[in-house]
Amino acid sequence: MAELESAIESKLIEQLVYGESQWTYRPDIKTEEDLWNNFRYILEQNNKDRLDGESLSDAEFEQVKNQLQFSSFYKAGEWLVGENGKVQVHVQRDTKRIHLVVMNHEHIAGGSSVYEVINQYSALASDDDVSGEDSSRNRRFDVTLLINGLPMIHIELKNKQHSYMEAFNQIKKYVGEGKFTGIFSAVQMFVVSNGVDTKYFSAASDTELNSKFISGWLDKDNNPVTNYIDFAKCVLRIPEAHEMIARYTVLDEKAKKLILLRPYQIHAIEAIRAASKHSMSGFVWHTTGSGKTLTSYKVTRNLLMDIPALDKAIFLIDRKDLDTQTTMAFQAYANNDLVDVDETSNVGDLKKKLKSEDRQVIVTTIQKLQRLITRRLEEDTAEYNKIRKLKIAFVVDECHRAVTPGTKRELERFFGNSLWFGFTGTPRFAENPYPQMGDLPRTTEELYGACLHKYTIQNAIHDGAVLGFQVEHDGPKNMLDETDSSLYDNEKHMLKVLDIILNKSYHKLGFQNGKGETYEGILTTSSIQQAQKYYDLLTRVKNGEASLKIDEKIKQVLPDFPKFAITYSVSENEESSQVNQKKMQNSLDDYYKMFGKQYDLSQIQLYNENLNNRLARKNPLYKRRSEQLDLVIVVDRLLTGFDAPCLSTIFIDRQPMGPHDLIQTFSRTNRIFDKNKAYGQIVTFQAPHLFKDSVDKAVKLYSAGGTNETILAEWEEVEPAFRRALAALKGLVPVPSDESAMSLKEKEAFVKVFQNFDRLFAQLKSFSKYDDNLLEEYGITQEEYDDYAGHYINALEEIKANRPDDGKDGPDLPDINQEYELMAYSSTKIDYEYIIHLIQNIVTPDEDVDSQERQRKIDEAKQYVEELHKDNPKVADIMFNIIDDIENDDSKYKGQSILNIVENMKTTCVNKVVNDFCAVWHASKEDVMYAATHYRNGQIPNESAIKATGNYNQYISVNESKVPKFIYYKRLIEELRKILEEEIKPLTGR
Repeated sequence: MAELESAIESKLIEQLVYGESQWTYRPDIKTEEDLWNNFRYILEQNNKDRLDGESLSDAEFEQVKNQLQFSSFYKAGEWLVGENGKVQVHVQRDTKRIHLVVMNHEHIAGGSSVYEVINQYSALASDDDVSGEDSSRNRRFDVTLLINGLPMIHIELKNKQHSYMEAFNQIKKYVGEGKFTGIFSAVQMFVVSNGVDTKYFSAASDTELNSKFISGWLDKDNNPVTNYIDFAKCVLRIPEAHEMIARYTVLDEKAKKLILLRPYQIHAIEAIRAASKHSMSGFVWHTTGSGKTLTSYKVTRNLLMDIPALDKAIFLIDRKDLDTQTTMAFQAYANNDLVDVDETSNVGDLKKKLKSEDRQVIVTTIQKLQRLITRRLEEDTAEYNKIRKLKIAFVVDECHRAVTPGTKRELERFFGNSLWFGFTGTPRFAENPYPQMGDLPRTTEELYGACLHKYTIQNAIHDGAVLGFQVEHDGPKNMLDETDSSLYDNEKHMLKVLDIILNKSYHKLGFQNGKGETYEGILTTSSIQQAQKYYDLLTRVKNGEASLKIDEKIKQVLPDFPKFAITYSVSENEESSQVNQKKMQNSLDDYYKMFGKQYDLSQIQLYNENLNNRLARKNPLYKRRSEQLDLVIVVDRLLTGFDAPCLSTIFIDRQPMGPHDLIQTFSRTNRIFDKNKAYGQIVTFQAPHLFKDSVDKAVKLYSAGGTNETILAEWEEVEPAFRRALAALKGLVPVPSDESAMSLKEKEAFVKVFQNFDRLFAQLKSFSKYDDNLLEEYGITQEEYDDYAGHYINALEEIKANRPDDGKDGPDLPDINQEYELMAYSSTKIDYEYIIHLIQNIVTPDEDVDSQERQRKIDEAKQYVEELHKDNPKVADIMFNIIDDIENDDSKYKGQSILNIVENMKTTCVNKVVNDFCAVWHASKEDVMYAATHYRNGQIPNESAIKATGNYNQYISVNESKVPKFIYYKRLIEELRKILEEEIKPLTGR
């Protein structure tokens, strides 16, 4: 029998207050009034001296309450940073302004800190709830942890019959209902558990809460801590719970969100703190994609705050193009922190900051630091001696390559009082050491000291922090010498590579997601010359000047595919520099034609910066298809340290690299992005046997011996497994409609079998060998799969509806994943411009066609418009009318632009909608038209202007119901928003 939720709740509270715990159980606090009274008491007790022994009046406490009504959890986080660790509120008493300390982060586990546990708190429906569902919207919270009377950590529990995800969805629902307002708006952390699975995540709005970013706990050796009691012992006891709020919460100023560090990040920070106390250096091995920038920020910041004798903490990076990226990330984190982060624009600026008396975090490049000590400082001068004597902690990003052994020795000799902490996802081991150079260190451990904490790629994939890799080796098979360059340095080979990239990567590049939501790829080659050849050949293919053609299936989704660019280092000193410079300028000109960004060779850094941002798509500007790239051709650029979650695939047309370079390259692809990006994709085009051997060795080395979860099964394993899964599905449910007559027990079996089939089908589709024509051979059609998927959804809902929902004893749930999202299902939207092109080709054909061919084209266009009608009936109706006109009259629209005709018809429709609306509501046509053309994301940009010009008197003069003015304005905006969303948006595409 499953344990009751109430029993789980009681055991958790018992654990929290057990023994010498500093948590105190407060069963008397059940309402918001109780909470405020308790907070008021603690505030007065901790500020007796500031209040001169006089209690707060009700009016004064209202001032306090008003300051604790946070508009977002992020705003609460900003306030909780405090000043010098003290979090304050202010009260005006007569002419005196009193500063009251709410929390002191220097008093963790002591001093003025008060730790309390409450449960079954009653969160009532708000007074202005007009939904008519007041009783159902009164909520009871499970367990909440208070620090100095403020709710900081909220916990929702389920029993084993329910997934912890139900608790997550419950929190999301409560946040959306506005239950986390008032004093509860201060919450910073949520915990969910079903007893056996326990997770935590930072507080956010209901629209921002994402199940992909919840985290479980790990011990120092990366063993999962899943049981709720064990989790409480590790995370929720004091001082750990207070430290999570005060030390391990980061405010991302740019994204306006809270970030709670993951366990491996916390263990690394603690390990470095412990080493620094003994003046020991060392390195942290955290796999690429696990958030090293955030961890290193906290480390750099903590070193400065924890070691009073430290003058500076310097974060070292080695590449100019990542200098800005890292500095911006650091400044976004530091904006609400207690330290200053400064970037160095040049060597002179670096010298100035080192000479400054300010204790600060400095972000700079290894190149600037080298130049400073070798060329810009004169020996035995005052500034030379001052800088040499500084006590500095260096934190080195990508330490496996950022600072060479020779450079580090040079810097250590100059900065005699220095500590060094390296971060890397790919350390140098005895198996892949630095080249032998005298007595210089050859491994990362020899260079920096002991490995202080380890979190391998295997750990990260297991925890869901990053994705695994699917690797395909598509190079020529059965070659005696796989390194023979003549096999690859020819157009035939290059066209085969481009065919796979352009025509056989539909699922790799996320075409099933639709326009604006597709992924990106990188093609890496062996040399600049080869990269240029690929760029030129790809240009010819796109222009229709090569034997390779782009499939219609691709054009249907992205008519402008592929949009591509190239980037490499342009040197003035190399023999081929003039050719490289000319070719690069041509590429810059192409980039200008695509995006309107003009650069010359002197602005390569600006070009690279723009390219990086465009690829990363973190700026909302790059969410639009018009601003996106599909493919970038590189040699080595972007293969290390570059973060673009929407990058799904690396295409490698070169010989195998070393272990660290391979893993770094692979790791560009495995960032978590959306539900359809299930793994990072790697396709190699040379030396398949050598590559497979190199990949196996690299993965084994950087997974600390494990490979099972890192590299997914290849086609040769997945394809037979898919056939078996299909046979199992057909054996259980021969035709989709059979599901309807099945018993609940049989439906449970169907759900399990279909989930396994769907997972394998999605994986099969992602291989370049997959073709839709194979489905006939397998004995299933896409339509049949869609029918199975529909019945699967029905069966799953029925199973959920028939389970116990109150935590009482009952039969255990079947062993099925209720949160599983279908992976092979996709409803590809035919692109609007592609259909326009088809209709244009009927009116103005590329070549003479007979009546039969003309009718075939008309029928094809109708078929695609029918598909469009499912998503956008308004535009589809316009197109149907045009096609009907063309079908009835051969000469109709001859020599005219179909795009212009459709756009004009859409404009006419918009004008009619606006005119009709203004006639009914007596609103200003100019203002409503502005709203129609600028409406975005549910926001009416000029709402106040529309209200100001709405003629209420005219409205009531022609309407029998004499509604009050405020109701008129309310309904005016409601109706406008409705027509903008339902009538205008489909026509404007916004």
